[in-house]
Amino acid sequence: MKVLLSQVWAVLRAEWLLHFRDRRALVSALLVPLMGPAIFLATFTAVAARVSTEQALVLPVVGREHAPSLVGFLERSGVTVQEAPADYEARVLDGRLDVVLIVPSDYGEAFSGGRPAQVQLLMDQSRTRAQAPMRRARILLETYSATIGAQRLLARGVSPTLARPLRVEELDLSTPEKLAATLLRTIPIFLVMAAFVGAMSVAIDTTAGERERASLEPLLLNPVDRRALVVGKWLAAVTVGLLGLGVCVAGFALAVRRVPLEDLGVKVVLGPAEVGLLFITVLPLALLAPALQMLVAIFARSFKEAQTYLTGITFLPVVPGVVLTFRAVQDAPWMWGVPALGQDLLVSAVMRGEGVPALGVFLSTASALTLTVVLLGTIARLLGQERIVFGR
Repeated sequence: MKVLLSQVWAVLRAEWLLHFRDRRALVSALLVPLMGPAIFLATFTAVAARVSTEQALVLPVVGREHAPSLVGFLERSGVTVQEAPADYEARVLDGRLDVVLIVPSDYGEAFSGGRPAQVQLLMDQSRTRAQAPMRRARILLETYSATIGAQRLLARGVSPTLARPLRVEELDLSTPEKLAATLLRTIPIFLVMAAFVGAMSVAIDTTAGERERASLEPLLLNPVDRRALVVGKWLAAVTVGLLGLGVCVAGFALAVRRVPLEDLGVKVVLGPAEVGLLFITVLPLALLAPALQMLVAIFARSFKEAQTYLTGITFLPVVPGVVLTFRAVQDAPWMWGVPALGQDLLVSAVMRGEGVPALGVFLSTASALTLTVVLLGTIARLLGQERIVFGR
């Protein structure tokens, strides 16, 4: 055992010297996991800015003189009412105006006569930017209509509550942290992907790269146990993978602090304790990923071929996170034992402020380590076959 450990250490040191010397490749491997925090920062900063902009609605009105009461209600509701320009229809079409309220000349006559007074909202629903102003304008008009309807019933001695036989009161048990976890479902997806992306280049280079350079056969001729050789190369890939995962976790911690999530009505706490929990929950997957990548890459005849195989495999662990984003699934203990899915659920638990269940950590870690040992043993056996060593 002592000899085996010394051989593992010798292989690991050699791989460290080789891969850490290539600083461009190392920096590239660490920059890719930063794409997740960068996308998160850009997306939610834009969303928060859009929400803050929606709070100040500017509504051009055609024929505002026909509905002074409606205009007054809109202004009391915080809407900036403006006179619509003459070419308002063309401006809506080219996107310079989001929505325009049109009040016809017969509005006052219908309103005074107690009949439904018609107004029109002119918009272009194909423009995403116009959706929020259009929705808010519609809600305000519906509120005004309901208010006037209630006043008319009261004027006739009829209680408005008769028109509302059912009153629904919502009791929301969610906390700001749970709302944040629902909104920030992309974070677990990117963390799981970072566990695979960080170590990929090293895993390929230590297998397919060695064979492409014709250095795998001379390496196996050395008096080194194949198990020690595989474990040493695996640990080198794990090292780079853990660095990439740490960069990704730290990037999300910084991005969450920079994004004004309070404007979205959510609260996220990512202090040192939460950051440590995020790293620990994804750690088993970061150990499994290089072993799986080495096993796949060892069948490739070149670095590019292995890169093609692993690029597709890298996105497979993201599938459970995407499914959970769009489909509600009741958590079950067996899910924690499924690699990638278990890590996704545990990361979501941390984001929700619920803590990490001990059983979940045990099952996810045990399953990942078991699969890792099996994969490493398989790679060691494959290195004893000529078709693998010589690429036949």
